[in-house]
Formats: sequence, C-alpha cells, structure tokens
Amino acid sequence: MCGIVGGIAHRDVVPVLMEGLKRLEYRGYDSAGVAVLDENQHLQRIRSVGKVSSLKGLIDQADLSSKLGIAHTRWATHGMPSERNAHPHMSGEQVAIVHNGIIENYADLREELTDKGFVFTSETDTEVIAHLLADIMKSQTDIVEAVRLASNKLIGAYALAVVSPEDPDQMVVIRAGSPLVIGLGDDENFIASDVFALLPVTQQFIFLEEGDLAHITREKVAIADLHGQPVEREVRTSQVSAAKAEKGPYRHYMLKEIFEQPAVIAETLEGRIHKGRLLEESFGHEAKTLLDKTRNVHIVACGTSFHAGLVARYWLEEIGIHCSVEVASEFRYREVVVPDDTLFVTISQSGETADTLAALRGSESKGYLGSMVICNVPESSLVRESNVALMTRAGPEIGVASTKAFTTQLVALRLFTLALAKRRGMSDEREQELVNELHALPRQVEVILKLNDEIKSMANAFAERHHALFLGRGCFYPIAMEGALKLKEISYIHAEAYPAGELKHGPLALVDAEMPVICALPDDPLLEKVISNLQEVRARGGELFLFSDHSVKIGLDHYQNLTLSDIYPSTSPIVYSIPLQLLAYHVAILKGTDVDQPRNLAKSVTVE
Repeated sequence: MCGIVGGIAHRDVVPVLMEGLKRLEYRGYDSAGVAVLDENQHLQRIRSVGKVSSLKGLIDQADLSSKLGIAHTRWATHGMPSERNAHPHMSGEQVAIVHNGIIENYADLREELTDKGFVFTSETDTEVIAHLLADIMKSQTDIVEAVRLASNKLIGAYALAVVSPEDPDQMVVIRAGSPLVIGLGDDENFIASDVFALLPVTQQFIFLEEGDLAHITREKVAIADLHGQPVEREVRTSQVSAAKAEKGPYRHYMLKEIFEQPAVIAETLEGRIHKGRLLEESFGHEAKTLLDKTRNVHIVACGTSFHAGLVARYWLEEIGIHCSVEVASEFRYREVVVPDDTLFVTISQSGETADTLAALRGSESKGYLGSMVICNVPESSLVRESNVALMTRAGPEIGVASTKAFTTQLVALRLFTLALAKRRGMSDEREQELVNELHALPRQVEVILKLNDEIKSMANAFAERHHALFLGRGCFYPIAMEGALKLKEISYIHAEAYPAGELKHGPLALVDAEMPVICALPDDPLLEKVISNLQEVRARGGELFLFSDHSVKIGLDHYQNLTLSDIYPSTSPIVYSIPLQLLAYHVAILKGTDVDQPRNLAKSVTVE
C-alpha cells in the first residue's frame, strides 16, 4: 500500500504536500518523493529512501516551491526500497505520476514499451504507466484523454495522479480499485489517498467512485464516470478529527476502537482484493517467491496475536498446509524441528513484542524459507527485520485490550490463506466466492455493532460474578480464548476457555449456578456436538450466554441468546469476536475498572 497527495493552488503547495505525506506515512514508509512544476514549467523531482522526514530535509535544502505538485509515500511491492524505485515516476520531462495499487500486466506493457525505445530506470510497475502515457501523448495532446486511453490498457487496482508541463494548470486523477478523495478549497484543490491527509486545508471532500476520472484545476473539478460520461459527485463535509488518537465522542478508547472495526477491516482489504480476485502482489516484492515455496507454516506470537494465529491454523490446514502455532516466550527456549519449506510467520500489533522479536531473530539460523510478519506499525522492528510484512492498517490502537488489531490480523491471515490456497489448486470460482465474502465483512460487522445495547443488557448478569467459562469448538475455540482474555484483562473476572468437548474431562466440576458459560454457536458441522456439551452445563445448573446464527435451533432452557445474521462461514470467527469484545467492555464498565489502562498491563510488551 502507498499514499498519494497532490495539490493545485495560487499559493505554494509544497508544505501541504509534506504535511499530507506525514499523515499518510502509515500507508508506506520505505521511501517518499515529490514532483512539482517550477516557475519555468519544468518538472522538478526530489526522492528519498526512508521516512518522510528524510525527504523533508532534502526539500528544505532545495528551497522547493510550486503551485502544482504531487507526492507519494511508498510501501514496496515491485522493486526493492530505493531512490530509483521511489515515486513520483517520470517519462523524460513529459509527464510525472504517483500511483497507489498494483498493475498486474506491467510485464507485458514493459516489454512493449521497451521495444518502442523507452528506457526503464526502476523495477516498479508504476514506471510503465508514465511511459505508457508519454507514448500515447505523442499522438494525443489532451492529457485527460491520454489518461483515459492509458487506463484502458491497465489491468489491476490503482489510483493515479498525473501532472505534465504540456498543461501546467491542471492535474488529472483516476480511481480503479484504490481509494482517492478530492479536497475542495477556495481557488485551490487537492487530492489524497484519504481524508486525514487533507484535513489541515479543507473539510470538503468528493469521494471518487470506481472508474472515475477527474480533471482538476484551481477553480473547478470535472469528473467523468467509467463510461466517459460527465457526472456530479456529492460534496461531503468531513467529520473526521485531525487527531485520530483522540477518543472523540466515545467514553473510552476501547469502545472507539471496537466501533472503528468496519472501517479498518475495509482498510486492511483495500488494494488487496479487486473484482473477485486476490491481488497478492500487494503483499510485497518478496512475497511471491516465498509463497511459491511454502509447504509448511510456523506461526509465533503472544497474547491476542497468538489467538489470531490459532484461528489461522484451522484455515491453513483446511487447504493442506501444515501449521504449528507457538507462544513466542516458549518457542524461543526450546529446540525446534523445522520441516522443509517452512515459512516463519510472526504476528504483533506493535511490532516490538520482545519475545516475538527474539524468536524471529533466532529463526534465522534454523533453516526456514524466510519470514513474514503481520503487524500494525510499519516502522517497527519486526517489520524492518522480516522478509515480508503484511500490514493490518488498523491505525493507532490506544486501549490496552486489543480489539481492532485482532480482527484486522484475522483478515490479513485470511488473505494469506487465500494466497496459499491458490497455489494448492483453488479454483477461480472458489477464489471469487471467498473474496466476495471478505468484501462483505465490514458491513457484517456494522450489523453486529447494532447489538451493542442488547449486549450491554446481557452484561448485567456478570456484575457480581467472579468467574466465567468460555466454550468453543474448531476455530471457535481460539475465539473463546480471546473472549476469555478480554474479560479477564479489563474486568478482572477470572475467565477460562476450553474446547467444548473437554468439559467432561475436568472443567465440568467448576460449573454451578454461579458460573456463567459463554459460547458461540455458528451453524457449522459441529453445532449438534456443541449443543450436546451445553446440555451438560444446563444439567449442572450453569447459566448460558449464547451467540448464534439465525438458523440455529438451540433446544435448551434457561439461557440468554443473541442472534447474529447473514454470516459467511469463511469469516464467521471474525464476526463472532465482536460481541465478545462488547461483552467484556460493558462488564468492565459495571465493575468500575480502568478500561483503557487495566492494572498491571501495558500495550506493547517490549521486555521479556
């Protein structure tokens, strides 16, 4: 994923571009660059490896200024992080572009353009677009039409911003699969990958729709749709705070982060699925080589991230990939047998978890194929030291009890599973089905969040309890573990999770009228067995709190149940985790604990 920003104004736009890049840096951090038209209508470009701060130093030295420019912060996919691979990309002095997305047919286009005499100076898919535009502009001087013609030859997901000395008073942008917004000002207009980048200069935004192409000047914005027809898009006033790390209207950060999950799940998916297909190139430039060779997976993590890994084990073994999941603090202190062709995968919200980082460093001498991290912080140690980083894009998570980090980790692991499934013979039809189910996930989570008041009411039954039991079977056992962890973290109620089938092997001795039992009841092949286990709880007087699919016939007495609807099996563990988060939150409120900063705990465990 990358971040793009651009502006055209009667004032110097370079400070706006730099502030925008800073705000977009979560989208990419390995390089950044700016291209502007100077007072002589010549393109000037400055690029730098590393963070936006490195680029800013170079721009300050050059005393760069302009009234029209584009900028980019990069997360490498095609080509190593380097200055020559950094955006913007240019074709001679004719055109400069920035790009967020993946061009799937770039190799064919590169060969075609090389045969026409174009010289490539980078390894990226993006440079193909710059040369393609320059080639078209030999016969088509209208830059707007040139962008349209070029887009007809591109296969993939992209958002583009284009400037050219051929027309120094406009910027052209197009959106196909990757987000792009236009920020409206007084005789000035801006574009960016998201609203947050432009909040310092405007609150008025146009959100481009799929296939939209916009011609932007200082005074106006003209938009054409996928078919080339002029359209009007709604101008919206943003309600987003410039400070994402503020609670806003929410009582606690944890509640805010629970309710952010539809948006951040969509962000995790952005640029990685498109038109019923997985765009695995978005995983990074080394990912394909590693995934092609992967036959086994070792997942190492701590806490909530460990639970995400346990869910992924079920998914991976369903497609024939052997997977082991380890607690990092145990893994690093024992001898490990590494099967051939094993990928080492770490999971961490912060990317600085001490035990997980030590496990990664220790893995380098054990014969693994390579390493991949699933992480939320792009500049973290785990990201820097892993071969491939799959960013969750959850944004800042302030509450100690992880919520949106967990669900976005599961989404990333689902994408990882699909990438391996394609190598195990998954059909195009099945890929489209599963990708469409992922695409529907944010909306499903929105529906679940509407049960907040009902879950709050259910929490009253826990106010005076000191113990709780969570049950689950299959991939819902790790979800039960996560539910128990959330409850104990913030309410200080002792909570344990067990596979439902293990009740009669010991835990059933704990069950009485004072022991609430919480269980997810998805409509899956293990449903009847789980209901049978719950009958054992009711026979001992245990009080049941259930979350079930609308089609489930429970057939029990004396229980509380919340019905969840329209849930797909492939993503149901993600959906079912949401009500458990809300339950823990509302119980903690009743207990009067410090929800965001529970005793004895820290957000990032950076010591052993």
